[in-house]
Amino acid sequence: MQKTAFLFPGQGSQTVGMGQALAASSPQARARLTMIDEALGESLSSLMADGPLDELTLTRNAQPALFASSVAVLAALEAASGKPVSALTDFVAGHSLGEYSALAAAGALEIQDAAHLLRLRGDSMQKAVPVGAGAMAALLGADLELADAIVAESSDAGLVQIANDNAPGQIVVSGSLAGVEKAMAVAKEKGVRRALKLPVSAPFHCDLMAPAAQEMAAALATASMKDAAMPVICNISASGETSASALRQNLVAQVTGRVRWRETLLELHSKGVTRFVEVGTGKVLSGLVKRTLEGVESYSLETYEDIESFLAT
Repeated sequence: MQKTAFLFPGQGSQTVGMGQALAASSPQARARLTMIDEALGESLSSLMADGPLDELTLTRNAQPALFASSVAVLAALEAASGKPVSALTDFVAGHSLGEYSALAAAGALEIQDAAHLLRLRGDSMQKAVPVGAGAMAALLGADLELADAIVAESSDAGLVQIANDNAPGQIVVSGSLAGVEKAMAVAKEKGVRRALKLPVSAPFHCDLMAPAAQEMAAALATASMKDAAMPVICNISASGETSASALRQNLVAQVTGRVRWRETLLELHSKGVTRFVEVGTGKVLSGLVKRTLEGVESYSLETYEDIESFLAT
């Protein structure tokens, strides 16, 4: 029998208008967005609908907004199919903040709790490093071995680490501005096709995020979490977990740790998954599936029409 994995996007997929077409078509999606507005005590859904983009892109807004978009799709999908998420997928995984969406989908985190945690995560990440002191860059065309060599050769300029192993030939490094700029120069010397600085407001997934990890550890220690109804393939380990205590620890570790997305997709494929479904805004993860795996099905669910065509399969 065909196995399915639901994938949840991370920061960078946000866009003005996100979730609005679906909310217009699905009362369940609309109710989910309202629930998150009420949990945060502000109209995040208005910011998602109307922008401005620079405000939506702020880490403190982008993280809960992408979560809201994903869980709104889940609500519409459950209503349209008449089935709970646990009957529609065998595994879940989320890219960075998307892991919170995955945990909500698996019943390990309540929607309102996850929204609060993501607002705190965004705020704590933003204040961990002064604006302009850190940076991130994509090394396009570099494999993991070459990226390791680039990082080793650049660390004398300042802290720099591999933040994301996204897909074959797509590695992201993160750290101090000087360390990342040196890594970009070394990458060019070593023949990397392109080294591209990313338009982010903080250096995510590196040791400079340690203050944010401490804040999240304190918040997650008191957050209500349950065992997951299905395996969650975690960023930090690229392996499946269901126990609440392990999932909690992994959320803390992923603040400073590497997003092992390529390994996550390979792990899911090794478990027999041949249908990958991106749930929420954008098609970034579907693109990474196509770059990493051959002979699999890939879907992106953002609108009600997307949901209907997926259920027809």
